[in-house]
Amino acid sequence: MLTFFSINKHTPRWIILLIDLTVSILSIVFAFLLRFNFDISNTYFDAFHQVILFVIIIRLTIFLATRSYAGIIRFTGTKDAIRIILVITWSNLIYIAVNFVWYYYISGKYIIPFSIILIDFFVSIFLMTTFRLMVKTIYAEVNNVFKEEKRIVILGTDENAIVTKRVLTRDNDIKYKVAAFIDPYDTGQKKQLDGVKFYNSDKLEQIINKFQIAELIITDKNIPPAKKQEIIDLCIENDINVLTLPDVKDWINGELSYNQIRKINIEDLLERAPIQLDVDKIKKDILEKVVLVTGAAGSIGSEIVIQLTKFRPKRIIAFDQAESPLYDLELELREKHNFINYDIVIGDVTNIVRVNKLFDTFKPEIVYHAAAYKHVPMMENNPSEAVRTNILGTKIIADKSVEYKVNKFVMVSTDKAVNPTNVMGASKRIAEVYIQNLQNLNHTAFITTRFGNVLGSNGSVIPRFKQQIENGGPITITHPDITRYFMTIPEACQLVLQAGAIGKGGEIFIFDMGKSVKIVDLAKKMIKLSGLKLGRDINLKYTGLRPGEKLYEELLADKEKTMPTMHEKIMIAQTRKYNAEELLPKIDFMINQLKNHDNFEIVRLMKEILPEFISKNSSYESLDK
Repeated sequence: MLTFFSINKHTPRWIILLIDLTVSILSIVFAFLLRFNFDISNTYFDAFHQVILFVIIIRLTIFLATRSYAGIIRFTGTKDAIRIILVITWSNLIYIAVNFVWYYYISGKYIIPFSIILIDFFVSIFLMTTFRLMVKTIYAEVNNVFKEEKRIVILGTDENAIVTKRVLTRDNDIKYKVAAFIDPYDTGQKKQLDGVKFYNSDKLEQIINKFQIAELIITDKNIPPAKKQEIIDLCIENDINVLTLPDVKDWINGELSYNQIRKINIEDLLERAPIQLDVDKIKKDILEKVVLVTGAAGSIGSEIVIQLTKFRPKRIIAFDQAESPLYDLELELREKHNFINYDIVIGDVTNIVRVNKLFDTFKPEIVYHAAAYKHVPMMENNPSEAVRTNILGTKIIADKSVEYKVNKFVMVSTDKAVNPTNVMGASKRIAEVYIQNLQNLNHTAFITTRFGNVLGSNGSVIPRFKQQIENGGPITITHPDITRYFMTIPEACQLVLQAGAIGKGGEIFIFDMGKSVKIVDLAKKMIKLSGLKLGRDINLKYTGLRPGEKLYEELLADKEKTMPTMHEKIMIAQTRKYNAEELLPKIDFMINQLKNHDNFEIVRLMKEILPEFISKNSSYESLDK
């Protein structure tokens, strides 16, 4: 028996066919015995061999026609049971049909009494299904004897929890035992599910120690982030692997498989409560409008494009100079979102001829300006390019928006524009000031949105840490005390759309970024989530602050205050006002100096425009003395 179930994993199909025929014979015999109270009359007993032959011929024909014997028995499931019911139903209907023909046209007698056909129907289904389930169970038990048991805890009380348990028990590679369900809401209502006890979350540490838990699987997507964070931190401290499920819509053919259960990642740890958007207001703003998104190939720009598709714009114009990412965006729009009202336009925001053609051809009504250079050390070494793209590019797009009477111009800015200590932040602040000074001079409403780092964006610290962990380390951190604010890309883009919808013009909207995160703590958690040990498998290395880099990011300048808006996560910054008559000529003069590529002169002019721009950890500090 051991050899049959563990070595010959694929039993020959002809053996299954013979077993099914044997079951059919036993079933009809048992049906006769039941029908006649185990006392078959001589009339039926003498002709019993004909009945058996009749059953074999019909059942064999149906089995061969439907190939009901071809499935792998150890994977028997609901579909196999349904197939057996259909096969038995068809064969018994043929019994009935042949019975009628035999009675009315041949001998005046029934081959099999109808009551026996009915009994045989239920007995055949029961025996054939039971046989397959027994083989499946014995196979699983025999093979599990040689496997080390892995004990699991499931965090969740919803239907996904029971689905996950059953998926684990079906897995053939590892012997899983679900030791407990954890109720994340601590309701105490459920005591047991599918034979496994429920516990409140405050008992988790006791359960980990009592049952020697190896993994925790999160099945409930609605657990409050703070509660989830608390539980995950406890697991990390106890070296427990934390896994989670994909969204139900991503299950293959509507069913969960073990291979889809994935390790939780750092983005899951940093998530916050879902944002409640005023969908009607955003839709009213976007509906049937031609919308231009600059920087559409970037992490923020591309997500804005995707988010816009939900609000039925008349057309989306995706503008960027990066060819391959634009192509990827086009595929996603067509294949994943079934959105066809778009145009992909390759071009540079600093190419005024191309921008003229862009506006003249599509005549956008709303502009989301996300095109920018954002990498702090790179821009510190290339200030002329920071000015060219972040200031001149913004100026060109903004001026064209005025010329073509765009309704709204929404600029994506950064927290690094607050009290800038680097070229990148200063360039974005000057761009903010420029578009603010265009407000009230024309038809277009100019709106600025300002937020911190986004998880997984191009140049983000998290993809870099992941790569360093994969390479065996070390993980490089600039300073042990450095902190940053983080937000997910979808969250940031949703708030951009919301701010754009509620903005009247001239506002700088800042987003609630939550609590700042210490980068060294982030790195340590990522190491633990990877199943590695700090100091044994991988090390940390401090490299020192990079040029222009701050220890702490700010969302508001010292002299700025905020006002609340209709959305709890969006505030309006009351910023310093600049004299346009003095400012605009200085910006034009600085742009004219770009042709000289004199880095110190460019930065000097930026500091002249922005007195609050004080360089840190940079060669340009000499200009502040």
